[in-house]
Amino acid sequence: MPKAFKRRAPPSSGPTPYSAASRPSATGSAAPQRNNNNLVSANTGLGQHFLKNPAVVAAIIERASLKPTDVVLEIGPGTGNMTVPMLEKCKRVIAVEYDDRMVREVMKRVEDAPHSSKLSIVQGDVLKTALPFFDVCVANVPYQISSGIVFKLLSHRPAFRCAVLMFQEEFALRLSAKPGEALYCRLSVNVQLLARVDQLMKVGKNNFRPPPKVESRVVRIELRNPPPPVNFTEWDGMIRLLFNRKNKTMRAVLMTKSTIKLLEDNYKTHLSLNSDGGSTMDTDVPKVTELIEEVLSMEEWKNKRAAKLEIDDFLSLLAEFNKRGIHFA
Repeated sequence: MPKAFKRRAPPSSGPTPYSAASRPSATGSAAPQRNNNNLVSANTGLGQHFLKNPAVVAAIIERASLKPTDVVLEIGPGTGNMTVPMLEKCKRVIAVEYDDRMVREVMKRVEDAPHSSKLSIVQGDVLKTALPFFDVCVANVPYQISSGIVFKLLSHRPAFRCAVLMFQEEFALRLSAKPGEALYCRLSVNVQLLARVDQLMKVGKNNFRPPPKVESRVVRIELRNPPPPVNFTEWDGMIRLLFNRKNKTMRAVLMTKSTIKLLEDNYKTHLSLNSDGGSTMDTDVPKVTELIEEVLSMEEWKNKRAAKLEIDDFLSLLAEFNKRGIHFA
């Protein structure tokens, strides 16, 4: 076996994102087996749907614009349908795979190939695995961990050139949805704050084995570099509140009792952390409701709804709240 193959045991602590489909015992009736055509069967409980159309594989790899000097991260290589042709185009492929059956399949498939020394396999849960340096990520993503993978990639440093990923169609469309569109949501805003998203191609369900219940799409994600100068935790705190009822006015959303209580607690915490030991906690402190009203009565925010706001609008809104001591985390 080529020395380049590296297998790591999956983490033993904590549930995995695939826990609903944890591996059955060898005697269990649900254990994936080879079918009559001697093809390894997909474990759909792990989100496995193997891309079988070589034309689609070639199109995805072409859109990744791989260079001979690139290190490629592949998440979930499956049986290696994309792994093998990528090995011919790049310097190295690092494949992260949870299912040990798939690890064996890929290793067996490439062991006699001329580029086998370019492949390294990491066996484990990708959401719990420290990702190595890479230039490009290419993946047919298990649908149930799509969001987790996206935000893991968005927070990865050093920044990579791009990620070309296949998702369930509705999830993919949410990533690039614009204000006013039905699919525009918290996911859209958070991803577009940190990255540019381009829709590349639609992939019909019959291109997979077994066919999934929904259509798929391939997107390209490119990180914004440098990243926006904003505290993402606080940003997401505001976006989460506003998109709980995105079609309501922001005043209606933020002036509820539970939200006021949250913002009052945050206000007191930040005031305490930034005080010089004086008694400002009890005197001359404006009510949080008054501060919220002050911001939302401004012409640019009056009667506005989150569903119609752009990224720059949210950045300006957060800055206005912060200026008055209102924080969302």
